Amino acid sequence: MRIASIDAGAGPTLAVEAEDDMIIDLAELAPGAPRVLRELLEMGPQALDELAAVVRSGQRGARTRLYPHEVRFLPPIGAPHAVWCAALNYPTHVSEGNWEPPTRPAFFLRVAASLCGHREPIIAPRVSDRLDYEGELALVMGIRAHHVPAEEAFRHIAGYSCFNDGSVRDWSRPQITPGKNFTATGAFGPWLTTADEVPDIETRQLTTRLNGKVMQQAKIDEMIFSIPEQIAYLSTVCELRPGDVVVTGTPGGVGTRLNPQVFLTGGDVVDVEVEGVGLLSNPVEREAE
Repeated sequence: MRIASIDAGAGPTLAVEAEDDMIIDLAELAPGAPRVLRELLEMGPQALDELAAVVRSGQRGARTRLYPHEVRFLPPIGAPHAVWCAALNYPTHVSEGNWEPPTRPAFFLRVAASLCGHREPIIAPRVSDRLDYEGELALVMGIRAHHVPAEEAFRHIAGYSCFNDGSVRDWSRPQITPGKNFTATGAFGPWLTTADEVPDIETRQLTTRLNGKVMQQAKIDEMIFSIPEQIAYLSTVCELRPGDVVVTGTPGGVGTRLNPQVFLTGGDVVDVEVEGVGLLSNPVEREAE
């Protein structure tokens, strides 16, 4: 099942992807269901299972279907308790930066104001001309996790999404956090694809394209620290809650490490695709002076 947070003109709500690639508002299929994805996840995994059964049985009879281009996609989790982002988690990215390979996972935090949805513009800030792309796989927690061993980590995941961890490079040194939190630089979506749809997520391919050209490509299992290892590490630091987002790192090919360097500017379009999960596409706009 694929779930999206959307606005079709009447305010934020949840919708699901139908078999014909159209979108159905959950208000039609499940009138009593929450309209906020984080609230749905907080009801527990059985709520997702029950919703999936409702969608399977009722989608063909749904009277109102929307074309994806008719709705505004919002970040799947609009007000996350935490967005943890992994740094230096693919060997090709470590190598291109001439960094020492990490001995433990490295993370930083993003704030909700830095997020934008599918097809919404990524904003290149007026104080910099060094906005870079970073295509990544994001996972969304479905069950609280505290001191979870790696071998049990997958059962705590509700699903997966695509993420573009836009990075303002000249604001990322000496502290990484400012350069990772400019308004509308972290694109997220379009779907939460539930974990049962991609049980082999680590075999899937991640691809980033800039104006149609492939810039990054890697299999998820090329990560230095696997999905279970990241969850085990973070859940030792603090309890992970339903709706928390873990962005799992980017492979080599970022613009700042190319020769000549490539940075995002107004008119560009960046696509991040994770096989079996979705395709996130965003235009880039310069912030008004």
